[in-house]
Amino acid sequence: MIKSVRLAIAQINCTVGDIGGNQKKIYDYITKAEDLGADIVSFPELAITGYPPEDLLLKRKFIEDNIAALKKTARCTGNIIAVVGFADALDNDIYNAAAVIHRGEIRGVYRKIHLPNYGVFDEKRYFKPGKNAYVFKMGDLVFGVNICEDIWHKDGPTHAQAESGASIIININSSPFHAGKSVEREDLIRDQAKVNGLAISYTNLIGGQDELVFDGQSMIVGQKGAVIARAGGFQEELLIADCAISVRNTGSPLRAITVTETPVIRDKPPVTNRVPETMEPIAEIYSALALGLKDYSKKNEFKKVVIGLSGGIDSSLVASLAADTLGSENVTGLFMPTRYSSSESEMDARALAKNLGIKFLNISIEHIFKLYLIALEPYFAGSPKNTTEENLQARIRGNIIMALSNKFGWLVLTTGNKSEMSTGYATLYGDMAGGFAVIKDVPKTMVYKLAKYRNSIKPVIPVSVLKKEPTAELRPNQKDSDNLPPYETLDPILKAYVEEDKAAAEIIIMGFDKEVVAKTISMVDNSEYKRRQSPPGIKITPKAFGRDRRMPITNKYR
Repeated sequence: MIKSVRLAIAQINCTVGDIGGNQKKIYDYITKAEDLGADIVSFPELAITGYPPEDLLLKRKFIEDNIAALKKTARCTGNIIAVVGFADALDNDIYNAAAVIHRGEIRGVYRKIHLPNYGVFDEKRYFKPGKNAYVFKMGDLVFGVNICEDIWHKDGPTHAQAESGASIIININSSPFHAGKSVEREDLIRDQAKVNGLAISYTNLIGGQDELVFDGQSMIVGQKGAVIARAGGFQEELLIADCAISVRNTGSPLRAITVTETPVIRDKPPVTNRVPETMEPIAEIYSALALGLKDYSKKNEFKKVVIGLSGGIDSSLVASLAADTLGSENVTGLFMPTRYSSSESEMDARALAKNLGIKFLNISIEHIFKLYLIALEPYFAGSPKNTTEENLQARIRGNIIMALSNKFGWLVLTTGNKSEMSTGYATLYGDMAGGFAVIKDVPKTMVYKLAKYRNSIKPVIPVSVLKKEPTAELRPNQKDSDNLPPYETLDPILKAYVEEDKAAAEIIIMGFDKEVVAKTISMVDNSEYKRRQSPPGIKITPKAFGRDRRMPITNKYR
C-alpha cells in the first residue's frame, strides 16, 4: 500500500545554553509546520540545549532546565508529531536523546546508541549509550527515530528499525561542516535508504558555535535512494515535502510505541518538493567562514570588529568576509606602517577599504618602534639583528589593535592562515593577538582561491594584492619564501602531515624533497606552544588544530 506522508525538517540555528530561546524557536517552527499540514516535523540533535553543550552537561540544573523546556514544548504541541533533540536524564545518567511528542505529551524517547568519540566529538565524556532501538506507529505507518552517528552504522539502529517495519527513519543531527562533508553525508543517506528500502528524513543543525560551523543541507531521501527534497546550506529553513511511502508489513522484533492510533486528517495546502543544486566546494567554504564569523560575533554580542590591514591577501580576505557578514559600517581596517612598509601596501589597503566601504585608520608605529630600539640598545649591543626586531613590530601592532578593542569594544579579527599556524610563521602577542581567527584553518593556497571567488561575485580585493609575492614587511625586501617553502609545495606537505598523520618517509615517497619535508615537520612540531595560545578559529578542513588535533607541547617523539 502506498501512502503520502508530509514531512517537515526544521533546520534551525540553536544557541548553546539559550534553552529558553531555543525552546521558543522550536515551538514557532512546530506551529509553522502544522499550519502547512506536516504529519511529522523534526529538529536537530540536542536542539533544546544547543550543540555541543560540552561541560554544561555536567551541571544538574542545566539538565533539569532543558527537560523542563522539552515538557513545555510538548504541552504546546497539537496534532502534528514533533521529534525534538534534548539531553535526557535517567538513573543519574545523561543521554543524547530525541523525544517524540504529540498532542501535549511525550509519547516516547529514543536514546542515541552510537556515541562518537573522535575528531571534534567527545560524547563519551558526557553521555551513556542508549541500549534499545524502537519503532513508532502513526496509524498503520511505522517510523523509526535515531540520532546522527547511529545512521553511519550499517548494522545499527536503522537496519533494525527497517526489519521491524519502519517505512521512514527520522534521523536528527548536529553534523559539523568540513570541505567535502555534504557529499559524504548524501552518499551515505542514499545508500542506507536503498539498502533498507525506506525513506530517510535527515535533519541537520545550522549555525556557528565557537570553532564549529553547522551547514544544514538537510534532506529527504525516498525509499529508492533519490533525494526528493533538500534544504539550502548555511541558512535557517523549514523544509516541507510530500513523500510517497510503501507501507511495510515486516515483523516487529523491536518494541513498537503507538503515537496515534489514527493519523489526523486535515487540510494540506499544496507544497512543491524543492531540490536545489548542491553548492560548489569553494562557495561552501566561503559560506562556512561567513556564518562562523557572523554567529561568533552575534552570539557573543560583538557589534563591531577591527582588522589589521597589511595590504596582503590574508587581511583582505578577512576584511571581505567581515564586511559581507557584519555590514561594512561595523568593520574598521587598521593600517600600521613602519619604515619597512611599502607605499604599494598602503595603497592596496586603502583601495580595499574603499571598495568594501569600511572605515580606514592609519596609525604609524615607526616612532614607537624607534623608542623600543633605543630602550633595548644597551642590552642588544654587539648582537646582530634577527627576528627579535621583526617581532617587536608585530607586537607593537598587537598592542595598538588591542587598545582600540578595549576602548571601543571591538572584536579583533586575526588574519593568520593555516599554513602560518602550522609552521609557527606568526608572532605571539603580535599578529596572533585578537579574539577570533577567521581563517586559522584555511591553507594559504585556499586563501587565494577564496579571494578570487569573492571577487567573482563583485571585485573588491585589488588585483595587485592577488599578484604580489607574500611578505610580512618586517625587514628590507622580505618575502615569505625566505623562511618557508613555496606555498604550492608547503600546503600539500602540511595536509599529509597534519590532516592525514603521514610520517616523513611516506611524504617523501609522494615526491617531496627530503630536506623540505624535514624542515616543515620540524616547524610544525616546534610550534605547538604557539597554537595553544592562539584565538579560536573556524574549522573548514577534516582536521583542524585544537579540537581535532591535540598534541602535547612537551613532546620528544620525532
